[in-house]
Amino acid sequence: MTVIEPTNKEAQETPKNKRYSVSIRLWHWLNFIVVSGSLLTVLINATITDDRNVNGIISTELQKNGVSLTAKQGKSAAHALSDSVWAVHIYFGYVLAALFLFRIILEFFELADQKLIRKIKAAYHQYHVIKQNRMVARHELTVKSLYATFYVLLFIMVITGLFLAFEDALVAYRSIRHSVKEVHGFCMYLILAFIFVHLLGVILAEQKDGRGIVSDMINGGDSSKA
Repeated sequence: MTVIEPTNKEAQETPKNKRYSVSIRLWHWLNFIVVSGSLLTVLINATITDDRNVNGIISTELQKNGVSLTAKQGKSAAHALSDSVWAVHIYFGYVLAALFLFRIILEFFELADQKLIRKIKAAYHQYHVIKQNRMVARHELTVKSLYATFYVLLFIMVITGLFLAFEDALVAYRSIRHSVKEVHGFCMYLILAFIFVHLLGVILAEQKDGRGIVSDMINGGDSSKA
């Protein structure tokens, strides 16, 4: 009996696993948008809608139109504008919390070679046990450790942010509000530092090796090149 072979070459090829799953890529870019939006609201409130700046602008513009405000009224109006920006910041925080929960759940359902914990263990084993290609192994271990640190920072940001968002319902713990706010703000600076290092690393890797890291995070990449 004649065997009919497929004429399409692609039909003969075994589908390759992606380096990054669709879920990971979706989480990565959504997380990037939400973190960027959240940091942007902080920047806006520290500059554009700062109470002192806005108070002066409102008072000046109203005086041009023959309306005068007391210092208390101007401060109240400026504070209301600042609060509206913080409300957006809080919404970003809720989405960030949901994305973090999604990432935790995702870790249990990812393919074995795409799990972060497995990647960290593999990098550690390669560097400390096998002790071959030490430079490459050390680089991989450092990168994976930075990612793990980023997740820890995200966790702290989410927990402290939720505490501040629901502080009215946590009256018994109001005495630690200032400390929680300080930790929340400090973690923000650490995340900014991570983002800077991450972007710098991607740019250097693209220029040095042409690895297509950004492209891989868009189309998934090839797991055999990981």
